[in-house]
Amino acid sequence: MRFSVLGSIEVTSDAGPLELGGIKQRAILGYLVLHANKVVPTSRLLQAMWEGAPPPTARKMIQNAVSGIRRVLTGPGASLRTHAPGYQLHVDTETVDLHRFRALARAGRAAIGDGEPERGAELLRSALSLWRGPALADLVEAGYRWSELAAVEDERLSTLEDRLEAELVCGRHREITPELEVLTATEPLRERLCQQFMLALYRSGRQADALRIYRRTRAALVDSLGLEPGRDLQELQQRILDHDVAIQLTVTGQ
Repeated sequence: MRFSVLGSIEVTSDAGPLELGGIKQRAILGYLVLHANKVVPTSRLLQAMWEGAPPPTARKMIQNAVSGIRRVLTGPGASLRTHAPGYQLHVDTETVDLHRFRALARAGRAAIGDGEPERGAELLRSALSLWRGPALADLVEAGYRWSELAAVEDERLSTLEDRLEAELVCGRHREITPELEVLTATEPLRERLCQQFMLALYRSGRQADALRIYRRTRAALVDSLGLEPGRDLQELQQRILDHDVAIQLTVTGQ
């Protein structure tokens, strides 16, 4: 049995995808998968399922949903246990795409740290390929806005930034420029993406465009947060202006 949360929630057995029931049952299952192998108190489920005060029947609704989930998880490899003060979804983490993503991301970062950027980039690409859309996209569409989902999305973006950093080290600045164009437009406040875009443009002989991206990012930060760009971004701008050899491409054979 395999659990997928990097996109709409899915549970798959050897026979194919399983029918997961209505939105409340899917939401409770999704929340438990995010916290796989940990005890989730009923009080936290109540907070996650209802904004504000839950209805008087909320605990009964959770109990009914849990019973429904147990009927779905009849095959080997997963069980939903009552464990005071709540519930625990017991699974092999290898069956959860979020945990496989994290394991691949750790391996990729370790490879980069060991001086193997090519291997690191490959592992990070494999990690990111597990994503089919926003985490629990169907539940987000239904109005669920859990802090855990924002944290998982930040994990995805940080992994993406690490992969792009490795690509730059490998000399693939021209290849990643179109991707960075889109990313910096959709995530205008992430300074690391801006730095990577500026560096890719500069190494592609587009100094004026790199400086334009700095101005665009600075304006977004000032307008949205009232903040100037961080020190690293300001230093990169100055190095581009100075044609600093330290930011020139040094990959052998490029």
